[in-house]
Amino acid sequence: MAATAFEMDGSVMEGGGQILRLSAALSCVHGSPIKINKIRAGRSTPGLRPQHLSGLELVRDMTDGNLEGAVVGSTEITLTPGKIKGGSHVADTQTAGSVALLLQVSLPCALFAGGPSELCLKGGTNAEMAPQIDYTVKVFKPIVEKFGVYFDCDIKMRGYYPKGGGEVVVKVNPVKELSPVSMTERGSITKIYGRAFVAGVLPFKLAKDMSTAAVRTIRKEIKDLYINIQALQEKDKACGNGNGIIIIAESSTGCIFAGSSLGKKGVYADKVGVEAAEMLLRNIRHNGCVDEFLQDQLIIYMALAKGTSRIRTGPLTLHSQTAIHVAEQLTTAKFSVTKAEDESSGSETYIIECHGTGAPNPSL
Repeated sequence: MAATAFEMDGSVMEGGGQILRLSAALSCVHGSPIKINKIRAGRSTPGLRPQHLSGLELVRDMTDGNLEGAVVGSTEITLTPGKIKGGSHVADTQTAGSVALLLQVSLPCALFAGGPSELCLKGGTNAEMAPQIDYTVKVFKPIVEKFGVYFDCDIKMRGYYPKGGGEVVVKVNPVKELSPVSMTERGSITKIYGRAFVAGVLPFKLAKDMSTAAVRTIRKEIKDLYINIQALQEKDKACGNGNGIIIIAESSTGCIFAGSSLGKKGVYADKVGVEAAEMLLRNIRHNGCVDEFLQDQLIIYMALAKGTSRIRTGPLTLHSQTAIHVAEQLTTAKFSVTKAEDESSGSETYIIECHGTGAPNPSL
């Protein structure tokens, strides 16, 4: 059967793990085999890392499928999925590989499973180069609910670089179909809040320094809102040492944005706070309805929804362009990106429109 697999070039555009995750998820949803080559060709360590391997093994197990070529360092895999089934599944990166990225590949599959799923995902919860789990819960989750995607996410243990050791349990009920979404009115920013955390042996003062620096930075631009960034010491539910911050802004129309940053050895805590604050401000200046990190994560749901979705964004990221490329190759959805032309649009505001035809449900 693998001979008829659709071939996806893993080196195009963004050229990273995202092509792998999207292609594997769509392959499972459609029940059609896929061969992905030149995996992560653009990265300094090309090929599969433990996190990518865990994600592929997870969707293979969710579909009782067959996976060839899947070892760390491999640049070519073939996935032949079966029917997506519900039940309990475990994925463990055994590193600080991101649990949020494990969810990215598995959630679309779980939505079209034959029954409810429980996914136990182990690795890093607050890791570099990936959404922090707080972003997944506070930003991604409420927005993706607009499509009819509902899941519960229980953070059992937080895990940081380099040890990992984090664990989240995600419960998903399957859907018949996804609804299209229209998010074109940003409204005004009504709320800004967040969390600055330290874990392990790191002193609590770091959390307070991150929070204070972030509030000071936001205040320069937004003067009339109360900003509540809690400083927290992670105690029982944290594995290893880490520090970081996530700041969330909500708008009057239900849009949610975030800026975040993680501490690194030798980087002052206030610099971490300023970086997160500047990221948030950058993402609310353009008057779009989603931030630069949510943008690409919504593409697969726009493609799988039945009907026309329209989302107003800031500048289109390379991740989003790549997601659109993959979605158009593997589904019948059609995307268009146009510049927003109205009085409230800045110079860099766009509308992503998608005519989705819904997901065929191979589990039924």
